[in-house]
Amino acid sequence: MIVCIAEKPSVAREIAKVLGANASHDGYMEGNGYQVTWTFGHLCTLKEPQDYTDQWRRWSLGSLPMFPPRFGIKLIDNQGYEKQFRIIERLMQAADGIINCGDAGQEGELIQRWVMQKAKATCPVQRLWVSILTEEAIREAFANLKPQEEYQSLYEAGLCRAIGDWLLGMNATRLYTLRFSQQKGQVLSIGRVQTPTLAMIVKRHFEIKDFKPEKYWILSTVYRNVVFSSTKGKIKKPEEGEAALAAIRGKDFTVTDIQQKNGTEAPPRLFDLTSLQVECNKKFSFSADDTLKHIQSLYEKKLTTYPRVDTTYLSDDIYARCPNILQGIHPYAALIQPLMGKKLKKSKKVFDSSKVTDHHAIIPTGQDPSQAGLTLAEKRVYDLVARRFIAVFYPDCKYSTTTVLGEVEEVEFKATGKQILDEGWRVVFGGKPDSSDEADKSDKSDDKEQVLPAFEQGEHGPHEPSLSEKQTTPPKPYTEATLLRAMETAGKSVEDEELRDALKANGIGRPSTRAAIIETLFKRQYISKVRKSLEPTPIGIALIGVIQEDLLKSAELTGQWEKKLRDIEAHKYDARHFLDELKQMTAQIVQQVLADGTRRLVYS
Repeated sequence: MIVCIAEKPSVAREIAKVLGANASHDGYMEGNGYQVTWTFGHLCTLKEPQDYTDQWRRWSLGSLPMFPPRFGIKLIDNQGYEKQFRIIERLMQAADGIINCGDAGQEGELIQRWVMQKAKATCPVQRLWVSILTEEAIREAFANLKPQEEYQSLYEAGLCRAIGDWLLGMNATRLYTLRFSQQKGQVLSIGRVQTPTLAMIVKRHFEIKDFKPEKYWILSTVYRNVVFSSTKGKIKKPEEGEAALAAIRGKDFTVTDIQQKNGTEAPPRLFDLTSLQVECNKKFSFSADDTLKHIQSLYEKKLTTYPRVDTTYLSDDIYARCPNILQGIHPYAALIQPLMGKKLKKSKKVFDSSKVTDHHAIIPTGQDPSQAGLTLAEKRVYDLVARRFIAVFYPDCKYSTTTVLGEVEEVEFKATGKQILDEGWRVVFGGKPDSSDEADKSDKSDDKEQVLPAFEQGEHGPHEPSLSEKQTTPPKPYTEATLLRAMETAGKSVEDEELRDALKANGIGRPSTRAAIIETLFKRQYISKVRKSLEPTPIGIALIGVIQEDLLKSAELTGQWEKKLRDIEAHKYDARHFLDELKQMTAQIVQQVLADGTRRLVYS
């Protein structure tokens, strides 16, 4: 008998249906030589300190740092989990072979391997790797099973992540709680990704709080109902602005130059998990965790592909399947019809196998969503994914940018206007851009896009000059959308998509864990939400204030560790060396904190 183990009951049911395992039993399905069972996500976890020795049961500074000689796993203390594990254990110990059908990623590999280890499974194990839960995709994946050994580096990376989180979290949490907690029962929770994320929010809080606005003046004029701004930009001294205003008042405005450039704008990128969470937060105010739940549900309903991905590209082999995918999403027939009967556009910004490792960008599967009984939230998320996918096959948007230069008494002015010549892909979004990043950029500019009338070089006439007093503004508080972007780039503010892609390797957390990190900060009451803004609480501010070790709160350093974990997965870095580094770093932090008697937890 072959035992297949999936990560969720819903996924197990889809696999059982394909395999013909239709007989239901308590905790598994059976038939056609297969038994299909499931976990509920994590059934096992790393042992806690007291599981290794009684000396670690009591929290004491003298017991730090805690380094188990060999890490072990245990069942999570849950009656339902234990019952399901006993069923899995019985099936595995009698099995002729096992097929690991866990989610195709680092965490999925770790979840299933731990269960197999705990069940003491000894038979051969194969790996099912599937990104789409359609019947066709599952059959294809079963036809291409691989030995589990081929995914050893994936498991090692996941194991290093879990052990690294244990080493830093268990030791630093006890260290800071015992050393600085001021209330009985108050635990100061420290985490490898959680703490640098909190530090970014606290840093932004103080950047806003300590910001001192500076006044500046902008000289502008209105000629033929068009606003022209002085090319001098910000004027720091009011008397300088007043002198310039007086010099041009009553003099004619003369058009000195007209420049017109045609340009094209490519469709927005396909979604990875982070960009989907960003877009859903901006458009619908969904939390990162909510978006992950909705897109996971769409995946399990076979409507979208595997969601926990960090690439916006598709592999080249997907191109041949795209016409069928498009034809299957019936609610969008009117948008798809113009694409049919002709060769689909194939852009290198969309199809590039070199940018895809385990999984490609999130796209529809081609199943009809109208029959799936979706919630309103799921419909909204699906709509974003579907329209992005359709848009990449549309032509680029064509536009014309006109820049008009003018002059009054040697003071130069400029006005810029943009005209859409051919909407191209914008038709898919009702003629509007779908890039929230573009909207952010426009907010930063004093020059708003305007439609310009026809001007002629050399024309002149009266105008209405003015001097406007303005002041610099502080940075904006983080929202979940902007925090996710900051986590993705280890705190660096990056608008260019290609540069952002390059920084992803050093981002903090993984796409699948960032939502949980933000939720943990809420749960620990280290941050709160004020409308859409994320604000640190007094305890969150105090905790970051008392932490002086950059190794604990630097997003950049944490991003470097994330890069090493990815390198372990890619056979480029040694797992044992990574753990030795973490142990050395943890011991150093313990030593530094215990040696410094001057630090205090201070509430602002």
